[in-house]
Amino acid sequence: MIKDDIDCLKAISFKKICLTKELSQRIMLKNIDYRRFFISLFLVSAFVGITLVNLDSASNLFTSTQSFIANNFGWLIILCANGFLVFCIWMAISRFGTIRLGGADAKPEFNYINWIAMLFSAGLGIGVIFYSVAEPILHLNSSALFEDGASFNERATLSMNLTYLHWGFHAWAIYGVVGLCFAYFAFNLGRPFRVSSFFLDVGLQSAWSRVIVDVFAILATVFGIATSLGLGATQISTGLEYVGIASSTLMGTFWIIIFITMLGLISVVLGLNAGIKRLSQFNMILCGFFLITIFFSGPTGFILDGFVENVGTYLQNFISLSSSVEAYRDKEWQNAWTLFYYCWWFAWSPFVGLFIARISYGRTIKEFILGVVLLPSLIVFIWLSVFGNAAIYQEFTSAGSLADVINQDISASLFVFLEQYPGATILMVVSLINIVTFFVTSSDSGALVSAMMTSSNQLDSREDAPALFSRIVWALMLGIIAIILLSGGGLSALQTSVIATGLPFALIACIACWYCLLAMDACNGCVQCLLALLFRVREQYQESPEQHGSSRDQCKTRNPKTTEIQ
Repeated sequence: MIKDDIDCLKAISFKKICLTKELSQRIMLKNIDYRRFFISLFLVSAFVGITLVNLDSASNLFTSTQSFIANNFGWLIILCANGFLVFCIWMAISRFGTIRLGGADAKPEFNYINWIAMLFSAGLGIGVIFYSVAEPILHLNSSALFEDGASFNERATLSMNLTYLHWGFHAWAIYGVVGLCFAYFAFNLGRPFRVSSFFLDVGLQSAWSRVIVDVFAILATVFGIATSLGLGATQISTGLEYVGIASSTLMGTFWIIIFITMLGLISVVLGLNAGIKRLSQFNMILCGFFLITIFFSGPTGFILDGFVENVGTYLQNFISLSSSVEAYRDKEWQNAWTLFYYCWWFAWSPFVGLFIARISYGRTIKEFILGVVLLPSLIVFIWLSVFGNAAIYQEFTSAGSLADVINQDISASLFVFLEQYPGATILMVVSLINIVTFFVTSSDSGALVSAMMTSSNQLDSREDAPALFSRIVWALMLGIIAIILLSGGGLSALQTSVIATGLPFALIACIACWYCLLAMDACNGCVQCLLALLFRVREQYQESPEQHGSSRDQCKTRNPKTTEIQ
């Protein structure tokens, strides 16, 4: 009897050890695509090293590439941005609007508030706080936009309209198109969360060619977030010095990056529900408090008047504003502003689009478009109207008060603006906390997306988290790259290189739209097809779409053979 008990205990212990080992492997290493993971790490390290060693040459190369794209393909970038907005509107009102991401039985994972909070925090980040004061003032005093005799009303109206243009419908339409394609290909067609999934129908059959495409997207994501983290840390350091908390030094900036990286690491380790969702909620609450305070403490009537007039003139002049390519005048201003923004949105579209797709399971396409394009744009318009009009009011009542500061140090513009409000010190501290949380939400989202793009096909698209090891590595890499580049002076150069990827990603998004539309047209109303591709049976029926030709053919026949999409 005792011997049987001992044998039973040994068996239980052995089973626990096996289960613990299996769980550890799953958490740490399982579902990592080692080719994409290690190639990306190597190229990230090599690219950073080459940039720092040849900083001047690299900077000139990136700048000339960006200028070449802007001067020769600016018309194409603007056409793509407008085309994606039209595509989103059409998808929402068409028969495809009722298609549910994940199939007819799919249920949303997050309520509307959490969903909007997460996509807004990841999509815009600090820019909407930082530039909501600075950009209208910069446009207001731009000699490239106005003649000497232009009235203040004319300058203020156009300044706000251009700010709406850069941060509103077009930016979110770019994110929305890429996010919709990611979501449909992953949740409804069973393809991996990778950019290469867009090319399975256009002859990209080689496994290594798909690896190259995915690595390109990973590099743009990592460098885009890392440069933003480094530049943002510099802004935070300036703010801390301005408030009187700490001096702005290079070492202090390093500690800020380390702090943000650690917070992002904790958030991404906790996962989507426990970490990123809760941080996004806190971020939006803080934004709401900040917005309401400025609205009621500032020139409320002036803000409301400006909001009504600016929205009206923006809609009235929407076509002319959004289609301007500066064909008959110098393109310097447009290259520095409109095309800069559009290229940045396109470059960020794989990162933001994939994250938005990941949190949008169970939404109909109409819900998706309204939630990703329309609602965030309206929130942005309200935010820009409050801060932008309040800043213009300060400039109107005391000319040069903000313009002089912005021209000298743009990072201090927000804090100079807040000096005019009661409880200025408290507002500055709140703004700094808001800035930090925005950066953390971008950092943790970027780490999660990078880990997802370097995961194998065995990862369920609805699974909360890829391998823990992968998430930790990418979260740390973002901070390390930012520190290295900041110390070597390569942040701006690398940011320029990221912007130069805007045109390739715009073309990738066009291809994705076309084949996503074909797939929807083939599968619309085919309930059995959608149900067969739900992720709850994906582990039993793995298949490679490239073996079946077009998406239309995939809907006609389903092969239960287990295959792997490399």
